Amino acid sequence: MTSEQDRKRAERSFKQEERIRDGRKAMAEYEVQARATRAKTERLKVLRLAKEAQAQTEQPEETPRSNGNKRRTATRREK
Repeated sequence: MTSEQDRKRAERSFKQEERIRDGRKAMAEYEVQARATRAKTERLKVLRLAKEAQAQTEQPEETPRSNGNKRRTATRREK
């Protein structure tokens, strides 16, 4: 009977160690993906800011002028 208990205890221990290894592996994969995402985001941000700066230097933003006297022409209804 003790050999059966020892075997069950060893199996539990093995499964626990396996879960710990799997957890560490999953965490390492997550960290690698997170680093890659942050690097990609940073690269895209730099590109976007450069594009915006270039657009501002090439063509200054013009303010639209509003004309307060705009009239709409009435349309005739044909019978």
